[in-house]
Amino acid sequence: MEAPKTYENFPAWIPLLSNLVSISIYAFGAYILAGFGILFAILYLLYCLWLEIGIFRRSCVDCYYYGKVCGLGKGKLCALFFKKGDPQKFVEKEISWAHLLPDFMVFIIPLVGGIILLVRNFTWLLVALLAILLILSFGGTAAIRGSFACKYCKQREIGCPAEQLFGGKEKTRNGHLQRF
Repeated sequence: MEAPKTYENFPAWIPLLSNLVSISIYAFGAYILAGFGILFAILYLLYCLWLEIGIFRRSCVDCYYYGKVCGLGKGKLCALFFKKGDPQKFVEKEISWAHLLPDFMVFIIPLVGGIILLVRNFTWLLVALLAILLILSFGGTAAIRGSFACKYCKQREIGCPAEQLFGGKEKTRNGHLQRF
């Protein structure tokens, strides 16, 4: 069986699409939370920024795509702000569902906020915004990662903790991945 094709540098449309989905999630989340006041929207956007910076510092610096065009559009941007790390650290990193909780909060916070706002004052606009938020958060993110980004990622082949978590793979004694 032939190994899947990977990109040395992803075509620009993939990180563009990926970032469009992420920015849309942040924008819809902020708009929903603005129903509580502008301060809530600003705090939410600062939280999203904090998460992005954390991803750069904890993952992107050690990734194969550091300084390159990755499927999520972070490799080149990371190189502008952070020093290159150790690629072996990326391969050896282990993550669990608990590690992803801060990322899930990006849609959970506006979802809960939106539900509270619906109880206080039901509007179909808010229902539509929550539906769009859920579609982007689950469907959009899954489509980007599954069909465009992770599928052609060189780091996935080298070793990726997210691939291990989502792909149902575990490391063997020699460090290679196997399905379980």
